[in-house]
Amino acid sequence: MSLVDLSSDAFIAAFFLYCFAFLFYVIAIAGKKWSNRDPFQHEKRWGRIAFITSSLGLAAHLTFFFTRWAGSGQIPTSNMYEFMTFLGMAIMIAFTIIYAIYRKALLGMFSLPLTVIIVAYASVFPQEVQPLIPALNSIWLKVHVTTAALGEAFFAVGFAAGLMYLLRVVDFNSETKEARRSRFWVEFSLYTIIIIIGFLVAVFGFRSAGYEAQFSQELSTVDAKGIESSKVETVDYTLPPIVKPYNSQVVHADSFLGMTDTKLEAPSWMNGVNAGRKLNTVIWSIIAGTILYGLLRLVFRKPLGAVIHPVMEGVDPDDLDEISYRAIAIGFPIFTLGALIFAMIWANIAWGRFWGWDPKEVWALISWLYYSAYLHFRLSRGWQGLRSSWLAVIGFVVILFTLIGVNLVIAGLHSYAGTN
Repeated sequence: MSLVDLSSDAFIAAFFLYCFAFLFYVIAIAGKKWSNRDPFQHEKRWGRIAFITSSLGLAAHLTFFFTRWAGSGQIPTSNMYEFMTFLGMAIMIAFTIIYAIYRKALLGMFSLPLTVIIVAYASVFPQEVQPLIPALNSIWLKVHVTTAALGEAFFAVGFAAGLMYLLRVVDFNSETKEARRSRFWVEFSLYTIIIIIGFLVAVFGFRSAGYEAQFSQELSTVDAKGIESSKVETVDYTLPPIVKPYNSQVVHADSFLGMTDTKLEAPSWMNGVNAGRKLNTVIWSIIAGTILYGLLRLVFRKPLGAVIHPVMEGVDPDDLDEISYRAIAIGFPIFTLGALIFAMIWANIAWGRFWGWDPKEVWALISWLYYSAYLHFRLSRGWQGLRSSWLAVIGFVVILFTLIGVNLVIAGLHSYAGTN
């Protein structure tokens, strides 16, 4: 067995250990009401089991990382599969550090799902080892990507604690205007997370069914001399085409609900290679996520926030606020080094300039400015509690767009990160 094959087995083991750890954290928190033991002892016992399990998962994840590195001869952070697996591992490292400080089992019940979702999301992309392009073959790739991802991982833990705070303090029984508004946005945050899960359900569901569709797309390009030319590209779909690529014709499409083609076409401004496919994936994610959210609402017969809220009873909201702030405060200098300073050094080596207006660079700067504002408002203006938690939640949405939206939707010098 090669080291790369061994790394794949370790990755699968890590995923399942994370899933079991999440279930144990749920038992530690939600099971206190039905336990015959003292609630504190119940949480302590199952929290210890959950932490050991998540630590074993992290050990397996580290084994995946280093065996893939040794087997491929390059650090596994050069494409979306490798980067997202590293981000999932970094979130577990950040969670382990924060958990060791505060010993709050509830944090695991919200942080582990983030890791599971990100690891599952990584599995959507091709897992073969891909040779490094020249711009990536630098020591600065290692320090830039790893430190930026570690900073983002602490932001993720801050997001989890911030969302927990909101679920703890929002009044799900009051009918005041402020309470209704807070409930709506908390529920919308949960709905957004379920849309990401819907994306995974749609992709893996149709992939397991073996669905395939193929389109030929005519693309027009203009070279540096202003000469226009056209070429035909093949675009492969693994989800049924609700929207087909702009200016394309179907080559082959499996039947779905009796349909093999669609009349809907991506808008003309989305005429890049795979732009229509990405729009189609977004639509399917929203559809699958909405169906999943509707089913959960049907089962529980109440908003999901109201389902989770009772689990938070007895938790000190000030502790959650402190954990969220502390995680972001730790992550900010790491992110500053990785996403800005080391990134600019690498950009100068790779492209001969410290700064360009590439979309990824711009959104990394936006993310940095956002968390700078968060720390300013927190420390100088006394924005704690509800305001601080909302900023932590919204901030991670900005990070997710920087990671996913920019990599996969907006073309730029960082587009190689989204190759699949």
